[in-house]
Amino acid sequence: MIELKNLSLQRGGKPLLEQANLRINPGEHMALIGANGTGKSSLFQLLTGKLGYDSGELQIPQRWQIAEMRQEVESSSRPAVDYVIDGHQQFRKLEAELNTCQDDHRLAELHGELDSLRAYEINSQAERLLLGLGFQLADLQRPVKDFSGGWRIRLNLAQALMCPSDLLLLDEPTNHLDLDASLWLEQWLNRYPGTLLLVSHDRDFIDACCDFVVHLERCELTRYSGNYSGFERQRAERLAQQQQAFERQQIERAHMEDFVRRFKAKASKAKQAQSRVKALERMQEIAPAHVDSPFKFRFYPPTRFSDPVLNLSEADLGYSSPLLSKINLSIHPGTRLGLLGANGAGKSTLMKSLAGEIPLLKGQRQQGEHFYLGYFHQHQLESLDLNASPLLQLQRLRPDAREQDIRNFLGGFNFKGKVADESCTNFSGGEKARLALAIIVWQRPNILLLDEPTNHLDLEMCHALTQALQEFEGAVVVISHDRHLLRNTVDELLLVDNGQAELYKGSLDDYRDWLLSRNKNKDGAETEKAPAPTIEAPKSTPVDKKQARQDAAAQRAKLAPLTKAIKQLESKMEKLGKQLAEIEAALGDSAMYEEAQKDKLKSLLADQAYLNRENDEIEGQWLELQEELEALSAD
Repeated sequence: MIELKNLSLQRGGKPLLEQANLRINPGEHMALIGANGTGKSSLFQLLTGKLGYDSGELQIPQRWQIAEMRQEVESSSRPAVDYVIDGHQQFRKLEAELNTCQDDHRLAELHGELDSLRAYEINSQAERLLLGLGFQLADLQRPVKDFSGGWRIRLNLAQALMCPSDLLLLDEPTNHLDLDASLWLEQWLNRYPGTLLLVSHDRDFIDACCDFVVHLERCELTRYSGNYSGFERQRAERLAQQQQAFERQQIERAHMEDFVRRFKAKASKAKQAQSRVKALERMQEIAPAHVDSPFKFRFYPPTRFSDPVLNLSEADLGYSSPLLSKINLSIHPGTRLGLLGANGAGKSTLMKSLAGEIPLLKGQRQQGEHFYLGYFHQHQLESLDLNASPLLQLQRLRPDAREQDIRNFLGGFNFKGKVADESCTNFSGGEKARLALAIIVWQRPNILLLDEPTNHLDLEMCHALTQALQEFEGAVVVISHDRHLLRNTVDELLLVDNGQAELYKGSLDDYRDWLLSRNKNKDGAETEKAPAPTIEAPKSTPVDKKQARQDAAAQRAKLAPLTKAIKQLESKMEKLGKQLAEIEAALGDSAMYEEAQKDKLKSLLADQAYLNRENDEIEGQWLELQEELEALSAD
């Protein structure tokens, strides 16, 4: 068990933790969340012993092996597969001793120890990790120095997974992964038997991998049972209670202060007034509840459109030879398209071709007369003018804009006050990504091409971007490993696979299930072949939007009674979920299992069983109504 007791930590004079308490039990998978700069990385450094604390206690079992995903990239001549095996330090230590050992007795011992480590499987284990994270067979023997920075970070991740560990620390592991690799990692972590502490901006990934959330806010650590979705619900309840307590305290304080002000000069009331002064001094301050995000921005409504905005016809895409062939794709006003496909299938090549960054090998690319492009890609961060401030970079784009208008705009991306005037030299990856997005929004595009826009962003900025994209009236094409972003911003999926790009008929969850089935087959877990995803040729005919809205309104009216009944059941399930979460939180307290709490524990377990049965019954009704709703929707 890991335990922090009244732990305080400062860095550079800034308090990060103050009297913080946290318990992490063996085998728990926990997400660490909090705004950028609150101290998440510092907490990781505390746990690995790289950073000391100012006061309090930190208890970690001495025998625990800790594995972490390093963020610094290494330029090494070692082959990728050997670099990954280096993560298994015990194996490397025994291997080195074996190569120099001259004693026959010790040689026999070493062979026995290597057998206990299943050394004969280590090379294939490293290869499986690399292939799962998106590397190709041809990459396994390539030197580390030949890979780009993002791919070296993947190698660091594979190295951390290679280490047999009791505690695994992962800081934004999906930042440089595509969706396929992210889903593979999700499954790997679900099988990981040790304790996991994870920092991620990807809420779907957290939901799938973590059973607990610890929130770092205002130098405190607050533990929640359940995944990220459960955390949001529980935190909203806690904030509502905190706000009510704050408001009650303000009223009580005002009454006391008014009494003191009116009667402290009167001899008959002086004693009571003095007692209220002491009560005010003893009163523990309750902070108001704050839920405001530091990010508030939206895309400007496009003023002019062409239809189609952009068109590819019989296009061969690639560099020296075609990676994708005979691509036909039309982007219309209002198109919201997500690109799916394995690493190397050609998603980024398609995006670059749409943006006009690389010429077509064959066919035609036609952009509309009114074509105003916003293109986000990872190399864009490298092309920022690091010597210029955010303010100056936006002034260059629109010299006629008022300075205060620019400052107000940058404030929506949390570049406030002096930060807007500072050069970008020392900006973090997250700050650079925010500035790159701000520059795109500032240029008023009517079509957005976004290649992994959430890399380096924190959860709150990801949420703000998702909201802004939902309201954007132009066309959107996006590549992202962030399923929450895709699910909430696109209504069509294009599968890039085997040199083709075709519309995918299923949902994002269908694609996930197909990938997981395919990965099981690769690992030899199943013999039945995974069914291929269902695809169809891209449509290029524009839709009559007015008629579509009328049809949608009629359909909503038809389904209204069912929808209402479903919402009522969902409300009941939500209420039951809150009650179950409270019981689970109580059961998570080790004091509950002491002899004195025996009757209370028995009562809690009985309540839990009853609520679970009731929840199952309501869920069954909900499923029946959902099936009925789907049947009517299909008519």
